[in-house]
Amino acid sequence: MTVGQALFSFKGRMKRSDYWLKGFLPLLPLGILNNILMYAVATDEARAIAIVIGLISLWPALALVVKRLHDRNHSGWFAFIFLIPFAGPIWLLIEVIFLKGTTGPNRFGDDPLQTSD
Repeated sequence: MTVGQALFSFKGRMKRSDYWLKGFLPLLPLGILNNILMYAVATDEARAIAIVIGLISLWPALALVVKRLHDRNHSGWFAFIFLIPFAGPIWLLIEVIFLKGTTGPNRFGDDPLQTSD
């Protein structure tokens, strides 16, 4: 899976290492910049730029989460569990970051651990 597929496609499955190396790490500088603009610079213009960066980053972040959920054999709609106060974000975090995907093929594709990139 390429970085472009990791960040912009909602199809298929993604193993945890790809989530970190091809997804999270490329988005990390944008997150840091966003926080600097919102909280350190904190002018109206900086906040406006931070909001635009956040909106632009939303698609890739959702694509990463959906593919990790697919690897766990969950629909992308499962991400709405995030809306449950307190427990929802923790549950989603555990599903996406810590738990191994289903072994072998599932309804979203072949096991990314058994296929070569």
